[in-house]
Amino acid sequence: MPKTPLLLVPGLLCSPRLFAPQVAALSEVADIVVPDWRKAPLSIFDSWEATARWVLGQMPSPKFALAGLSLGGMIAVEIMQIAAERVTRLALLDTGMRSQNEGERAIRRARIRLANEGHFELVLGLQMSRFIPAYRLPDKALVSEVMTMCGEIGVEIYKRQEELAAIRVDRRPDLPKIKCPTIVVCGRDDAATPLFLSEEMAAAIKGSELIVIEACGHLISMEKPEETNAILRRWLQSS
Repeated sequence: MPKTPLLLVPGLLCSPRLFAPQVAALSEVADIVVPDWRKAPLSIFDSWEATARWVLGQMPSPKFALAGLSLGGMIAVEIMQIAAERVTRLALLDTGMRSQNEGERAIRRARIRLANEGHFELVLGLQMSRFIPAYRLPDKALVSEVMTMCGEIGVEIYKRQEELAAIRVDRRPDLPKIKCPTIVVCGRDDAATPLFLSEEMAAAIKGSELIVIEACGHLISMEKPEETNAILRRWLQSS
């Protein structure tokens, strides 16, 4: 049986380490591409379209399955604006499609200022509370892996990604145009993109399936890799 080309798009502060468990588990059924933000020119983050086109350019296959987590999910929907005909199925993981209000933009730009002032470690600490539920913080292996991943991305890419997130447009009106088989997946305890955002996406995309991973936060691919692998395998192999 031929393998499915699969594009996995990481989120803010996420290196390919985000999807390492999925690459390991699904490689026998999928030809997987995970874009590495460290290999992109910083200028791609000047606009959503530029970011989406760079990600799209990483995928050699004319048609492919597309999944993105958090900022990666937002980029996946941006890809749907410019190349929907190439996407055979879509998975939106721990993400949301709303624009940012003034208060949300101010918080993001405050984090950018902290990073500019040499307090990137503090920024990473703030992100941990969004990425990992409090009850998982004693899991030293998980916390270490997430911190290593964020450190790999570094401060310059982080600042560009944070500003990109701040200027995003509301993509909810575009969701009903999505016609390919779609799943929306969210950790029950996701603090960064709460479950109600996934619920409204699933409600807007006709025929989509909402899947909630219990006792899990924002980084489902790292926190609950086996459950995430099973969900993506079923999605890839569904007719």
